[in-house]
Amino acid sequence: MKVLVADKISDSGIAKLQADGYEVDIKTGQSEDELVAIIADYDAMIVRSATKATRPIIEAGGKLKIIGRAGVGIDNVDVAAATERGIIVCNAPTSNVVSAAEQTITLMLATARNTAQANASMKAGKWERSKFTGTEVYEKTLAIIGLGRIGTLVAERARGLGMKLIGYDPYTSDERAASLGVTLYESIDELLPLADFITVHLPKTKETIGMFGAPQFAKMKTGVRLINTARGGIYQTEALVDAIKSGKVASAGIDVFEVEPCTESPLHELENVVLTPHLGASTEEAQDRAGDQIAELVAAGLRGDMVSTAVNIAPVAPEVMEAVGPYIPAAEALGKGIAQVARGPVSEIEVHFIGHLADLDTRILKTAMLKGLLTVATQDAINFVNANLYAEQRGIAITEHSRTDSLDYVSLMVVVARTGGREYKLGATLMGKKNEPRLVVFNEFQIDMLPSSHMLFLQYADTPGVVGKVGTALGENSINIASMQVGRTAEGGTALMGINVDTAIPDALMERINAKAEVTEAWSIEL
Repeated sequence: MKVLVADKISDSGIAKLQADGYEVDIKTGQSEDELVAIIADYDAMIVRSATKATRPIIEAGGKLKIIGRAGVGIDNVDVAAATERGIIVCNAPTSNVVSAAEQTITLMLATARNTAQANASMKAGKWERSKFTGTEVYEKTLAIIGLGRIGTLVAERARGLGMKLIGYDPYTSDERAASLGVTLYESIDELLPLADFITVHLPKTKETIGMFGAPQFAKMKTGVRLINTARGGIYQTEALVDAIKSGKVASAGIDVFEVEPCTESPLHELENVVLTPHLGASTEEAQDRAGDQIAELVAAGLRGDMVSTAVNIAPVAPEVMEAVGPYIPAAEALGKGIAQVARGPVSEIEVHFIGHLADLDTRILKTAMLKGLLTVATQDAINFVNANLYAEQRGIAITEHSRTDSLDYVSLMVVVARTGGREYKLGATLMGKKNEPRLVVFNEFQIDMLPSSHMLFLQYADTPGVVGKVGTALGENSINIASMQVGRTAEGGTALMGINVDTAIPDALMERINAKAEVTEAWSIEL
């Protein structure tokens, strides 16, 4: 597979992709037309902020499976166009969090102590100590609006400076905020009059752009100092300029702008404003992390694995992913398995989450199961982005059931498929400290098998000698048995033999085994 790197990323990131066996082409500075002309040859594309992955480029990329943004934002990728074509879009949201938090603290201290202005004065040959008298941050109140990854790191560092911390974030619990030393408020308006410093750490949305205008500045404490290292336009520029000129806002440190590069703005004319050219992520360490992280994520997407930072997949909170993430491979294996057990177009699926899983957000597990099922059932490229849409388009009715009263397992996921008037069932759980997946339900039988690449299941009358006949038939054809499990409904009733083998079993051999062992039904499953 081929990866196009359209903007410069770290050498170590490129080396990671090459070590994984991908062919990497570095072609930076390409225009939209140039990219449209070449993108058809590539399975993945990596950009930073300079290159825009537009709809024409995406529609020309017939082989594209994933677009990676080596940074936090995703504004320069047409996510809607990618989603329509089943292309994963991901970013590296944690790559610059430390750098951005440090830039926030840097600008806060610079605005408090007039550092940039004093430096300019000195370089002009002046000595103006009294002009640049500043203020301490110690025991001052810092309002942090947005307590995500960066806001959290800012809180930790500001706490070390002896600041009093207040904040607003509707998605952060009081307990979480308290652990950071932050007192939460239910609305932004409540905390505005209390803050000596305000820093915003919010995404760019229709709700956040322009959210601080004249009415909000009027509610702030006179002499407040403002910081923005998040997204340009959260503070309305004209209203901010007026607030600074009136003295309501003592100073501001701005790193991001509505239109970048920004070389002309009313803010440039104000002496008590520190401006930096979007340096939040501009550290060597952040650049290296962004390249390394996006390389790992793109490689995962090309392998068909879960891409944890995909922006066009239903978001999964980190604490939820920690709980359900280990079940994703098992869920996908159940989907692949049930498609092969059913042997025909599945019209109806039931997914049962039993035990502890019943209390969790299991949407990603349903998606993983559908990804596995449709990968077997169709010739299309199925991934976590388009699996649910493909199932809907094919008229597969899906219902989910949850119950917490699992008697046999801590957690259990069971998939029931209906096709041709018959019902088929597979169930899996995780066992041990390593969370090893186990196949524990096969139709009406209880078994205990480690899923493997090649599996054979035989249903037969529970009579002596069947296991030996099957083993002999496999041995005569040089098929090595890795492990074997047998379950039965009752003594002398119907039995199920599950076998892990090292290689695929030819159809002709399956027929001989069925005849020799008097098997009533057999399934060969490839995972």
